[in-house]
Amino acid sequence: MNINNIEGFPDNFTKLKATAHDAPQKPGVYIWRDDENRIIYVGKARVLRNRLSSYFSGAKDVKTSTLIRHGRSIETIIVASEYEALLLENTLIKQHSPKYNINLKDGKTYPVIRITAEEFPRIFKTRHIIEDKSRYFGPFPNVQAVDTMLELIEKLFPLRKCRILKKRENPCMYYHIGRCMAPCCAKISVEEYAGHVRRVEQLLAGSSGDGAAGAAESLILDLTEQMHKAAKELQFERAAQLRNAIRAIEDLAGGDSSVVDFDPEGRDYIAWATEGVFTTFTVFSMRGGKMTGRELFRTRSAADEYESLETFAASYYNPSRPPPTFIFITQPQKESVMNNEVIEEGQNDIRSLSQWFKEQFGFEPEISVPAERHHTAVLAMARQNALEDLRKRIKERGAGPALDELVQALSLSRRPERIEGFDIAQLDGKHPVASLISFKNGVPDRKNYRYFKLRTVVGIVDDFAAMREAVHRRYSRLIREGKELPDLVLIDGGIGQVNAAKGVMDELGMDSDVAGLAKRDEELWLPHAKDPVRLSKRSEGLKVLQFVRDETHRFATGLNQRLRSGDLFFPILESVEGIGPKRAAAIMKVYENINNIAAASPEELAEKCRISEGAARAVRAAAKLALEDQAEAKKRLNPAAGTARRSGDSRRASKTESLAEEAFAAEDTPGYGEEKGGM
Repeated sequence: MNINNIEGFPDNFTKLKATAHDAPQKPGVYIWRDDENRIIYVGKARVLRNRLSSYFSGAKDVKTSTLIRHGRSIETIIVASEYEALLLENTLIKQHSPKYNINLKDGKTYPVIRITAEEFPRIFKTRHIIEDKSRYFGPFPNVQAVDTMLELIEKLFPLRKCRILKKRENPCMYYHIGRCMAPCCAKISVEEYAGHVRRVEQLLAGSSGDGAAGAAESLILDLTEQMHKAAKELQFERAAQLRNAIRAIEDLAGGDSSVVDFDPEGRDYIAWATEGVFTTFTVFSMRGGKMTGRELFRTRSAADEYESLETFAASYYNPSRPPPTFIFITQPQKESVMNNEVIEEGQNDIRSLSQWFKEQFGFEPEISVPAERHHTAVLAMARQNALEDLRKRIKERGAGPALDELVQALSLSRRPERIEGFDIAQLDGKHPVASLISFKNGVPDRKNYRYFKLRTVVGIVDDFAAMREAVHRRYSRLIREGKELPDLVLIDGGIGQVNAAKGVMDELGMDSDVAGLAKRDEELWLPHAKDPVRLSKRSEGLKVLQFVRDETHRFATGLNQRLRSGDLFFPILESVEGIGPKRAAAIMKVYENINNIAAASPEELAEKCRISEGAARAVRAAAKLALEDQAEAKKRLNPAAGTARRSGDSRRASKTESLAEEAFAAEDTPGYGEEKGGM
């Protein structure tokens, strides 16, 4: 059935389809509503955009067509994982009973693991939550994994099995087969037993509690070693059991859910995202240990974050929606806490908000920025949802108002729909390069990004001359080829660079506007001006220009670093007997960086660089040694740096290098090239 040909298809089909294709590429829950704003369907997805787009991708069954016919809007809630999405979906279906979902009012719930609140606790699977200070882990959709995990725990930590603990003279069978430590016969002390319980809790929570590698990870490594040993000894049944145990731990350990936590205290998590005068507030509500949903509120305000929060809370809570016991808020962003005066003022706002709660509702909820990992994780989800909604708002609105603001603030001759930005990067006159960034309607137009390897300023430091060369080469070519010229040229610099660019543009007969953005005070300079133009830090127009300026700087610096990286290794190559400065330069010209030299075979090096195989082996060995020394130096200089962050920086650097290499490979005139693929 082709859903585009269904009779009575909703008028807002295009809007629904656009919503689906613009959905976040993250795990979460999606909610369909009808024309009366009632929830008619709740679903979950590993990737929201992919799942929602599938509803509009051609022939569909009758159920899907019916849903689309009656749907009027789609909402998404971003969560941390597909597991969280499954749990939230289950909660929302039971709460709202959507007409097109399976009826879940039979009370069926996912199992949890319970550790009882006793002197000698028991551990077992259950579907019922009892508020008796027992500790619960889960819920877990994978019941088989729960059983496997409990079986493993029983072997590793033989806790008591009997429902009622009675003193006995002789232990039962479980003690003799190693499945119980017989607290009933005083075979183990309360303290030692409690130590075993703590390790079980650490295993289920996925953390060792001492900052080291998690208990789950350590156990997985141990079991993996046992599995390989069993397989090597041809004990395949044993190896299969160990494999299943590893999978169960991976499925369950660390499954401390952000959407179900069994804490009966009422809590609200309030996060927000701000861009200019636009702010989106997100509220995640936890009631009875379950997340009951997410609410989004869009506002326009020029106030700071604390003041906006105070205004929002005073309008959000009312007699029909009283505040819960706890309200967790996100840490204000850096720009809101520039100085102690602002921080103190914000704290006063929070105190006055607490007083307002007391006057309106007779009690003061505890308002705080959480330190616990669990609450921080929920707030992170809430902020992610706020950021996603803010992105949609900015996209829906477009850059039009910001561009109109620039016309007025800078007295431009036209609306700057096409902005091109220039930046120069060099080191003591070596490897001077210019980057050219192009934006269309406030959005990067990456196919028009360009690099310029400058020639007129090699060996000297002259930013004005460098700017004149880059601007002349760019626009003399566009004029010669009859291509579109920009409405505004933005220079990363002050009045000197702006006047240099303006002089070249006048020589070429261009009528485009030009301005400079000086980073120190974020001042805007116009040609031949005596004083700069200063816009509000919240100005949307200024944010567009900052985006352009920062992009040009990033783009130019990346290429400059790649070009000069080879210089640092010339002495390494020259240390090889028979390799002088000219030969070292020739090798670097062929391979471009020391990593490529280290990866090349001696035969390839000898052939491409016209050296003997013996010299080639020595060159490659020197390159490998240099890389090892460089890695060791980085560790010594920054021992606290995270491995993940360093690897991420490495990937980004590699990407920049790769793109720059492609840019020069594609040059169609000397020093002028297009970056393939964008950044």
